[in-house]
Amino acid sequence: MLKGAMEAMSETNRNQLTPEQEKKVKEQLQLIRRGVVEIVPEDELRDKIIQSVITGNPLKVKLGLDPSAPDIHVGHTVVLQKLRQFQEFGHQVQLIIGDFTGRIGDPTGKSETRKQLSEEDVKRNAETYRKQIFKILDPEKTKVYFNSEWLQPLHFADVVQLAAKVTVARMLERDDFSKRYSTGQAIHIHEFFYPLMQGYDSVALESDIELGGTDQKFNLLMGRTLQKEYGKEPQVAIMTPLIEGLDGVNKMSKSLGNYIGIDEEPNEIYGKSMSIPDELMLKYYELATDISNEELEALRKGLADGSIHPRDAKMRLAATFVRLFHGEEAAKEAERHFVTVFQQRALPEDIAEAQLPAAELENGSIRVIKLLVALGLQSSNGEARRSVQQGAVRWNEVKIEDPNAELTVKDGDIIQVGKRKFAKVKLV
Repeated sequence: MLKGAMEAMSETNRNQLTPEQEKKVKEQLQLIRRGVVEIVPEDELRDKIIQSVITGNPLKVKLGLDPSAPDIHVGHTVVLQKLRQFQEFGHQVQLIIGDFTGRIGDPTGKSETRKQLSEEDVKRNAETYRKQIFKILDPEKTKVYFNSEWLQPLHFADVVQLAAKVTVARMLERDDFSKRYSTGQAIHIHEFFYPLMQGYDSVALESDIELGGTDQKFNLLMGRTLQKEYGKEPQVAIMTPLIEGLDGVNKMSKSLGNYIGIDEEPNEIYGKSMSIPDELMLKYYELATDISNEELEALRKGLADGSIHPRDAKMRLAATFVRLFHGEEAAKEAERHFVTVFQQRALPEDIAEAQLPAAELENGSIRVIKLLVALGLQSSNGEARRSVQQGAVRWNEVKIEDPNAELTVKDGDIIQVGKRKFAKVKLV
């Protein structure tokens, strides 16, 4: 009955559109579809946008985040940029910090039960998320919720009623659960509650749309299922792709070290961006920046016909990321730093001083490995040794190739590791 009413309303809405409104609907759909893997169902998305354009009421667009890791990287920003696009069309983002669901942990992609986070861990990580997310989202068009607001007060009878909405067979359709079940690995009952609770978030907030990566499809569709069960208009699920990291192979991940953190220093972001594989540049532009469709198409054509050099396109991408996360001035300065250090092969002018206790020296000298660790340029002797062996260490612009080399140290000496780490020695 609900579906029939929606179809009738949809046809009425289409007939009421003025040419200007039709243009607005087309613009929204064109940008929202960009870089999206799947929309379930797409006709309902159009209907919701039509209704919003006619009534002037913004759509409620949901994203749930479990604060299981404290930092955001460019891979996370794919869905955040899509949310920003909705905001630019006047819609309202519902950002849900899963302080309650985070105590269970999303089983997506996991071959075993996840370790439960403490309440303190969740709160600390959530605060970091909030600070970083608004580097991309408009805080005026974002409502931040903690899902403990509606999940914590549920009585056991409410939980039983919620659990009765979905069968075990439906839960085992989920790839992670089915694989674990077929191989005899443990699935704990509380893990079944994760998608139920995420879906109930959509019921509680009456979300119109929910976004997530392709790995979140089961959870997003659970929200749609539960809204129907509770007699509410079902949300549309929009799935965005997972983006490869700097290695060009694996999904961007901090644990794999192939990431660009949005809270990293501008020079670090710029330098890392310049190592993005050429064949992935357009994907990064399309999914993780605010470039317009027209600019993206011009860039695509320019790279194809040779009128735009890949290096120039990558420098623009690097500057775009720094601008998005640190501002226009930081982007200009990071570009100047890159050109000075890497294209002109000169030392940067603003190398930070690093204090070295004179007690670390023996007859005025110190082993290069010990020096790297003492100055905080490397985290361990093993890491320092590998950097030297790989030819990544320079002392006053001279490459050091012997891990056992003894360096005579004086104030103002410059040591460099790789392309982005510099320190000026200050004896104390």
